Amino acid sequence: MATMNGSATMNGTASLASARRTELAAFLRSRRERIQPEDVGLPPGARRRTAGLRREELAQLAGVGVTWYTWLEQGRKINASVQVLEAVARTLRLDAAERAHLFRLADVPGTATPAGCDDCPLPPEVQQILDSIPLPAAVLSERFDLLAWNKVYASLFPGITSAPLEERNTLICSLSYPPCCSPVHDQDKHCIALVGQLRAAYGRHVGDPAWTHFIRRVEALSPAFAAAWAAHEVAQPTRHTKNFRHPGVGDITVTSTGFAVAAVLGARMVIYTPDDEQSKNAIARLASGDQLNARYPCFHKHNPHEERAEAALAAL
Repeated sequence: MATMNGSATMNGTASLASARRTELAAFLRSRRERIQPEDVGLPPGARRRTAGLRREELAQLAGVGVTWYTWLEQGRKINASVQVLEAVARTLRLDAAERAHLFRLADVPGTATPAGCDDCPLPPEVQQILDSIPLPAAVLSERFDLLAWNKVYASLFPGITSAPLEERNTLICSLSYPPCCSPVHDQDKHCIALVGQLRAAYGRHVGDPAWTHFIRRVEALSPAFAAAWAAHEVAQPTRHTKNFRHPGVGDITVTSTGFAVAAVLGARMVIYTPDDEQSKNAIARLASGDQLNARYPCFHKHNPHEERAEAALAAL
């Protein structure tokens, strides 16, 4: 039995390492293909069959062996030092988020990020903080699972907050909303803006079956997401301007700002602040309870979860 368990562990470790190398190979190719020869002082050439730099050109510019770099980009099992990866990162013109992603995928000692904890419970004071904020606010995992929220957020996203626990993911729910009762004007644009953040987080979970299943599920749900995911863009969480619609108070334009929640690794508290007077007044009305439960006429038809939740509450 011990031998079997040991073999299973070794196989799992090997699969994880293989998945990391595959992801690393795809990432390097995507970054190499976006750099034009003239960007690095090379002649453009008239007979180039592929976009961007050739492998041998990148290897020369980075000062590494062509065979070594080719094997790295092919996902072969080779060792990479910090110094060599730094040279590749500089040549590829990676920003800070992309560089960190590269080192995580290469699994270089001293650069790996600790594993996350999707199931760690939030301390009760986090909910108290959310409830005290008169703005839409929520706590999200690295994978955009909704962990906690306040009443104003629930008014904007009733379909997400009323969904079963296992379905409470803002990315999937936003892509699944019928346009008639969606809280955002452009669902694809709203979600694609988050792909770079998701890709950076995925670098810390490559080979994790739950993450792999999640990515495949969203790719199948949205061709726009699948195309954006294939581009291998990487970004860190940042401020975004978002446009929402609400059946009771109208259009709302906000800026989203995220703060790390130390109790759960990778979790962020996201707060939406209004960008104009109309949005400020609309959010203030929701915070006071006015129109808090307003829903589009088709909402219950498309969101049976909330209807069942309300029926259960009425029976108490």
